[in-house]
Amino acid sequence: MDVLVLIGRVLFVLLFLNSAVGHLTQTRALAGYAQSKGVPAPVAATAGSGVLILVGAVSVLLGVWADLGALLLAVFLFPTALLMHAFWKESDPQARQTESVNFLKAISLGGAALMLLAFFSYAGHDLGLTLTGPLFHIR
Repeated sequence: MDVLVLIGRVLFVLLFLNSAVGHLTQTRALAGYAQSKGVPAPVAATAGSGVLILVGAVSVLLGVWADLGALLLAVFLFPTALLMHAFWKESDPQARQTESVNFLKAISLGGAALMLLAFFSYAGHDLGLTLTGPLFHIR
């Protein structure tokens, strides 16, 4: 089971690591998009979310308080779904469909992150191939 969980952790964070790199290397461009969506302080929000995603993804990947890392990813995903992918605000059918897919993807990944939070917290030190045990202890 340990190897399967490790493979799952690696595959789960690939999207987030890629996104974090984009947020941190293309901050101005992504901030312009965030601004068009009404995000306040878009440059700071883009850079801050990049750091949040990076810390969360690396935590899950390495198994360093992986439960906290999963929580950080959920904290990023749910507001992102609501702010950046508000499909209900789109009048163009193609834009509405695109934002709907991205909204559902973010909500689904947020749900998966919450399940990982529970899983890592519950499994505790019994889960191998991690550098630390969980920060939280859910029973």
